[in-house]
Amino acid sequence: MKVNIALLTVTDTRTIDNDKSGAILVKKINEANHNLIDRKICKDNKDDIIVILKDWLNNNQVDVIITTGGTGLTGRDITPEALDEIADKYIPGFGEIFRYLSYKTIGTSTIQSRACAVLAKGKYVFALPGSSGGVTDAWEGILKHQLDVNHKPCNFVELIPRLKEK
Repeated sequence: MKVNIALLTVTDTRTIDNDKSGAILVKKINEANHNLIDRKICKDNKDDIIVILKDWLNNNQVDVIITTGGTGLTGRDITPEALDEIADKYIPGFGEIFRYLSYKTIGTSTIQSRACAVLAKGKYVFALPGSSGGVTDAWEGILKHQLDVNHKPCNFVELIPRLKEK
């Protein structure tokens, strides 16, 4: 089953031409035979991030939103706070598993990542680090499997039709 994905890079320094992490995700999305519906870059500005996320949340073509960047500890890192503004439910296990996987690669430095995931308006929203290693760990260790309807015993994709249940 193909999943429709929107990709946002949050950065003060990158452009589409030199967005290495975004390029890695585009390649991974294509390799998994999913659809990249939209790709944007925006500055580390919470209001700007929220505007883009809300636009995609209101787009019936988008199933999943992935952000990269803005999950660190510095004053400009505000992607998790933007997700707080749009979240209906949190998926705490995502951040926990991400840090567990990342620990194998970068050791205790993984504790500096606030990678997280939420459900908003019946869509998955994942906030990944801006590093190429971080997005690779998140995709290869979690998203590749959870966005594959054939992954058992369960996966995110098979729940998409039920995410808006009341």
